[in-house]
Amino acid sequence: MKDIEEIIQNLELKPHPEGGYFRETYRSAGTIDQKSLGDAYSGLRNQATCIYFLLTSKAFSAFHKIRQDEIWHFYKGSPIELHMISPNGDYSKVRIGNSFNKGELPQFVVPGGYWFAAETLSKGAYSLVGCTVSPGFDFKDFILGNRQTLLSQFPQHSEIISRFTRV
Repeated sequence: MKDIEEIIQNLELKPHPEGGYFRETYRSAGTIDQKSLGDAYSGLRNQATCIYFLLTSKAFSAFHKIRQDEIWHFYKGSPIELHMISPNGDYSKVRIGNSFNKGELPQFVVPGGYWFAAETLSKGAYSLVGCTVSPGFDFKDFILGNRQTLLSQFPQHSEIISRFTRV
């Protein structure tokens, strides 16, 4: 727990609505205009954003989705398992970490529009990762998964949805 508290303090992390802790570390000065973005977005978006994101064995990332692709980068701690449900209902998962001989990947891209959740794999541990989004992240693009809504859309994934939703 001391390591977790030190990371939160040293990196100035705050609680994230999906779970875990975060701090934005980069927001590009350049923006993308509405005409270039199309109908999927309202208003301007920065070209890219990046955050530190800390998960613990007690603080998972609940199912959520954004419009943009999101790149996850592994930094330190326990590997994570990232759970995804595609728009057509296909479930997949990937391990992000640095044990390449065990099939872990140091980075992974979650396609825009996918529902996704993440968990730290080791008990009593933490996972420090980074997430990069382009076009840049805006909470207007963020949807936190509702358990009943997701269960009605994807009843075949009831176990994983129930595990990684809070409401």
